[in-house]
Amino acid sequence: MAARVAHVELRGFGWRHAGRAAWAVRGVDLRIERGERVLLLGPSGAGKSTLLAALAGLLAEDSGEQEGTVTAVPGGVGIVFQDPETQLVMARAGDDVAFGLENRGVPFEEIWPTVDAALAAVGFTYPRDHPTSALSGGEQQRLALAGALATRPSLLLLDEPTANLDPHGAALVRSAIGRVLADRDTTLVLVEHRVAEALGLVDRVVVLGDGGVVADGAPDAVFAEHGAALAEQGVWVPGHPVTPRRAGSPAGPELLRGEGLWFRHPGIDRFALTDVDCLVRAAEALAVVGPNGSGKSTLALLLGGLLVPTRGAVMPTVDLAAGLTRPPHRWRAAALASRIGSVFQDPEHQFVSTRVVDELALGPRRVGRTAGETASIVDDLLARLRLSHLAHANPYTLSGGEQRRLSVATALATAPRVLILDEPTFGQDRRTWIELVDLLAKLRDDGCGVVAVTHDSDFVQALADRTLWMIGASNE
Repeated sequence: MAARVAHVELRGFGWRHAGRAAWAVRGVDLRIERGERVLLLGPSGAGKSTLLAALAGLLAEDSGEQEGTVTAVPGGVGIVFQDPETQLVMARAGDDVAFGLENRGVPFEEIWPTVDAALAAVGFTYPRDHPTSALSGGEQQRLALAGALATRPSLLLLDEPTANLDPHGAALVRSAIGRVLADRDTTLVLVEHRVAEALGLVDRVVVLGDGGVVADGAPDAVFAEHGAALAEQGVWVPGHPVTPRRAGSPAGPELLRGEGLWFRHPGIDRFALTDVDCLVRAAEALAVVGPNGSGKSTLALLLGGLLVPTRGAVMPTVDLAAGLTRPPHRWRAAALASRIGSVFQDPEHQFVSTRVVDELALGPRRVGRTAGETASIVDDLLARLRLSHLAHANPYTLSGGEQRRLSVATALATAPRVLILDEPTFGQDRRTWIELVDLLAKLRDDGCGVVAVTHDSDFVQALADRTLWMIGASNE
């Protein structure tokens, strides 16, 4: 049997992605002992995800430049990425969890009991043969975590493992992680913006900033000494609430309505959405909430004209349609983008360019803006979303939080009357979260209809004027 991980150590570690002038992370000196449970914090773009990839040995030499060293005692490593879809490799859920066990040489008679136990531990309610292609983002996250936990890794690396989960699911996942760590033989490095909820899993906090590690110690000591400064820098620190952004006036007229919406994915015998009504008004922020798998993302795609309802209809008002007589899913791309903007749950699914600046320019050009108007729009959005320093970077090399802000910026670039966002605050530090909420509040107050699918209760409390609760599809 392979030796268990005693510790990992980084000395002067830095990484710069290929084609980027700025370092993703630099000057990191860090030693983590066997069995320690470390919460890794830092502003969006501080290099947290890059550091996890380095600890997992996933930074290929031809994909960037490294400084310093990373040393890990050999042993099993389990990792859950910020985007769980990228690590699902099999067509069926049970096979995906079994994949890692088979690669580790686990005896056949032990594989399926281990798979079932791992799926149950994270609250994955579907049978083993359920298609991975039919899972919501939160369900993908549970499945990826089950695969990581099933192998009982010596080093467990988790990047926002509860970000796409409903509160009940997040609590269940934290409980499953806690059980894996109970024997103190597994080393944990956790990146998590839900700091207060994560504190029960960790005994040490490490904060990344400019120049490497800027704070390191027991959670209470770190927050007591550095709490105010960390909150100012963008770290989610317990005891530092945010101020709600209430609408300054009543909601405006109706813009978009969904009536009796049903949807079933091709080849799947269950409905993802059944008999849902939804109203979108100008100058109002609507939060769509509910458990994972209840059809929230499907509803967002239907309202955005990106899916065709199996039953029911999405109907724009005369004002929103502005002369168009067909439903949104039959509008041309330019007409849709100028009326209804969509931000997907997975930001990289909507990127088509190799530079951030080109990604932002695509929409304005498509709707007929001049070169000068397009340049002005792009410069404004780069500044508002804190992306100016990344203007010439490849969108796929951005951090998860940066990708999310870019996806929001691309939707805003065409000035739509309705903006539909799926998990808009995913991966955001406290500073960029506040700036994003302020931006959406201003859009709402300027007359835009804002629809946000979210599990972020702080976001709902800060911005939502009305809430639509989804309870799941009926498939009787």
